[in-house]
Amino acid sequence: MDSLAVRQRMVQKLAGQGVTDPLVLSAMGSIERHRFVDSALVNQAYEDTSLPIGLGQTISKPGVVSRMIELLRNGVSGPMGRVLEIGTGCGYQAAVLSCVATEVYSIERLRGLHDKARDNLRPLLLPNVHLLFGDGMAGYAKGGPYSGIISAAGGDALPQAWVDQLAMGGRLVAPVVHAGGQALLVVDKTPQGLRQSILEAVHFVPLKSGVA
Repeated sequence: MDSLAVRQRMVQKLAGQGVTDPLVLSAMGSIERHRFVDSALVNQAYEDTSLPIGLGQTISKPGVVSRMIELLRNGVSGPMGRVLEIGTGCGYQAAVLSCVATEVYSIERLRGLHDKARDNLRPLLLPNVHLLFGDGMAGYAKGGPYSGIISAAGGDALPQAWVDQLAMGGRLVAPVVHAGGQALLVVDKTPQGLRQSILEAVHFVPLKSGVA
């Protein structure tokens, strides 16, 4: 599949949807999403749609991935610092994050997906991506504090561990249960306390504790 032209079309669509961060657009154009989906779904890899990746989980649509990462970066011009990703899934978002952050720690609670992400990411040789198997609700204190935390699963409330592991001046982007559905929550950690904004409605898998 000549994915370069198809990826460029996807990037143009993302820009048309309002994504302006040049580093995010460049990352979306360079990471080959078709490597992260099942071969039967390859022809849909660059459509703005979520796709099943097994174990009841999905790969988020490119529009949502780019929007959340742009929010996470919060206007930083070069690469941002260390990022914690909750929910590695198939590894696609971790690969995109590797292009826009100095260090990426990504944690997955489902062993099958953790292994799949490792297989997907191995050929890309990304030295700044660290895959962890464990309970994402506990975060990963050893890698912190983080300038950004991003979650691919939505719960009723933010785990305190995430807030604790966020650096001062850092930003967290996660779906949360809101008004009978889910919405994007952006949290900034400031010396005056946490500043929270609820943005548009989204649809993510539920946040769960423990490993499986």
